[in-house]
Amino acid sequence: MTYKDSLIAAMDELATDPKRVFVGYNVRYGSKANGTLIHVNDSQLIETPVAENLMAGMAVGLSLGGFKPVVYIERFDFILNAMDAIVNHLDKLDKLSNGQFKPTALIRVVIGSKKSPLFTGPTHTQDFTEAMRHLVSFPVYNAFNVSPLDCYRQAAELKTSCLVIEYRDFYAQLCS
Repeated sequence: MTYKDSLIAAMDELATDPKRVFVGYNVRYGSKANGTLIHVNDSQLIETPVAENLMAGMAVGLSLGGFKPVVYIERFDFILNAMDAIVNHLDKLDKLSNGQFKPTALIRVVIGSKKSPLFTGPTHTQDFTEAMRHLVSFPVYNAFNVSPLDCYRQAAELKTSCLVIEYRDFYAQLCS
């Protein structure tokens, strides 16, 4: 199974839960999250503009409404635009509300391709893994030497939010 096949299998598995919704740009139209959401029912896909803070904020609201959102941020670099909603709301609302509100979301971020077919430059290929581990209290998984399917299975078991980092350069590689 390739890395991309593992991502597709992970998204297919997550989508079996009718409360699971996938939020982001290029999730319903365009590339369908680089082809990883091709089997997910359109009713579970919420297309947004390129507005990462909006997407993360929507995830908080959807989670409080009983949904299990998966936010797709096509390039890890643009998580910076969503940091207010992620760090100050998604991560802290449980504490701020004395446990009354416990939003959970899976956040998918992709480190862009540094190889081919199109090198998009340093603004699309940065890795903020260590920084994120210092900024949020929820788990940050890095699908570097592990199967993305295993990462998402672990993440789906959690009763908290989680961030999973994917690598576009690995899509064609075999994974365990």
